[in-house]
Amino acid sequence: MAGTALIFRPMKELPDWPVYGLADDQRPALRRVLNTGAPAVLATISALGDGGPRPVGAQMVFGDNFISGFLSGGCVEGDVAIHAQTCLADGQARRLVYGEGSPWPDIRLLCGARIEILLERIGPDDPAARALFQALDDRRPVTWLSDGQRRACGPAPAPWPGALALAFSPVWRLVVLGSDPTALAIATLAAQSGFETTLVRPRGPATPPGLADVAYSRQDAASALQDIGLDAWTAVAVCGHDIEMDHAALLAALPSPAPYVGLLGARRRLPERLDRLTRAGLDPDSFARLRAPIGLDLGGKAPWDIAIAVVGEVIALRHGAGGGPSA
Repeated sequence: MAGTALIFRPMKELPDWPVYGLADDQRPALRRVLNTGAPAVLATISALGDGGPRPVGAQMVFGDNFISGFLSGGCVEGDVAIHAQTCLADGQARRLVYGEGSPWPDIRLLCGARIEILLERIGPDDPAARALFQALDDRRPVTWLSDGQRRACGPAPAPWPGALALAFSPVWRLVVLGSDPTALAIATLAAQSGFETTLVRPRGPATPPGLADVAYSRQDAASALQDIGLDAWTAVAVCGHDIEMDHAALLAALPSPAPYVGLLGARRRLPERLDRLTRAGLDPDSFARLRAPIGLDLGGKAPWDIAIAVVGEVIALRHGAGGGPSA
């Protein structure tokens, strides 16, 4: 940024434990650095050969004594960090190659893959970055284009030769309705897995349950879901053990664009629940999106077993994987 001195302190070594790599989406990390008024370096896997532990589009963010994300199983991150600090200092984009054709043959991926990484310095006033963050706030999908020096971001920006194109979707959300240990476990695991998570307990206690990164609503089911705003990147887990609350939640969620609506409960009770929804005016075609019983069939019934089954089922849906329903 013009008029601002660049503070440069090389990162001498990576932390002993790579907790910086737990988050997959690096948009919040990039925003965090740029919001300080300092530049950041964005590292993106731009090409792969012979597979690899991370896909094209996987990213890391580097700043002044800041690191987030990961690009391999630990094979190249230390070297990438060195190049990122140099990029941060001189502002020159770089394309790094590891594996076959690399100028650093001593740095090898154990899987035998070849990866190419684009390093680019992004300033706090970068227009493309601002557009990316605005789309993130507005829950709009956008395409990011960059060749390391020139960037564009929007619904359909015009590509140019040499530009890497990445599609960014809104952050996935999971709304959990309920209050028992199973609902709490689902909400906790969802938040830890990167979902924007809300726990809904109609007329619940004024004090939230104290779950990290989990929002809390005491509204009735229909009002809570309306205020949250169900879209194509929102999943709903109905775990109320309350016939009336579950019914209200399904009436609100099933006609919405939400791609996943799961219902916790016995399979033998499902026909009467569906019949009641039909009599309430719900189109039976919407039942095709209902996962009941909720979750993948992992065989367990403990709270964490069900939480893993539910979050796993939503992740499978998000990535277009199969994933069988619970038995």
